[in-house]
Amino acid sequence: MEQEKLLVVTDQVAVSVSAVFDAIKVVRKEGVEQIDPLIITQASLDSLSSVESSSIDDVVSLCKSLEFPSDQLLANLSRVLKPGGRILLYLTSQSVEANSSLERKLLLAGFLDIQSSGSKSVGVTGKKPSWKIGSSFSIKKTSQVLPKVQVDDDVDLIDEDSLLTEEDLKKPQLPPSDCEVGSTRKACKNCTCGRAEAEEKVEKLGITMDQLNNPQSACGNCGLGDAFRCSTCPYKGLPPFKLGEKVTLSGNFLAADI
Repeated sequence: MEQEKLLVVTDQVAVSVSAVFDAIKVVRKEGVEQIDPLIITQASLDSLSSVESSSIDDVVSLCKSLEFPSDQLLANLSRVLKPGGRILLYLTSQSVEANSSLERKLLLAGFLDIQSSGSKSVGVTGKKPSWKIGSSFSIKKTSQVLPKVQVDDDVDLIDEDSLLTEEDLKKPQLPPSDCEVGSTRKACKNCTCGRAEAEEKVEKLGITMDQLNNPQSACGNCGLGDAFRCSTCPYKGLPPFKLGEKVTLSGNFLAADI
């Protein structure tokens, strides 16, 4: 035999048995033959402190005033209710405003499936959520099925190497130097490789090609620049360089400043 625990709270000193039975008819579930009611008159927060959490199947509030139950008391009633348990706020009144006020109370307290039914009395029912505060559950994501790409095996891919011609594969030939060979080679009469211009710059500076190709310094300051060179330095006027490395002259090195 299935038995349910029913908690009845009221702001009155005493409550009639008929009112309790009327409330039981509203919250009674099918198949339940026996209900064990616990009635608390002049209910307060202290009077509910001894009731265990999630131990009551249904709660009925019988009241004369719209101020009952208070928000704190209603939160405590939700605490003692089992997940999915029902609550009934029962008020003797014919006022539509009273009905709306009770609905708002249950909504703000976190109850679901709020319904009202009125005749001579106003009654609003609600249901405690079946989940607990702080509980979580996974959401199944719908996977989008992408259309399959139909690959035609009869279509041949182009070989990239076949796009190159024999001319593309030939290594480009650099123009050979038409001047003398060797470490002391000089520019020829009809020089086109640029050696003649380089020798002309060297002659104007008064230094040899060996000094440019392999610069050396007895004092160690020649490569630092004119600010560190003495008055008789052969590299005076040249840009800074590293000892032992060829000195590179720009194309407009000897051009007159305008």
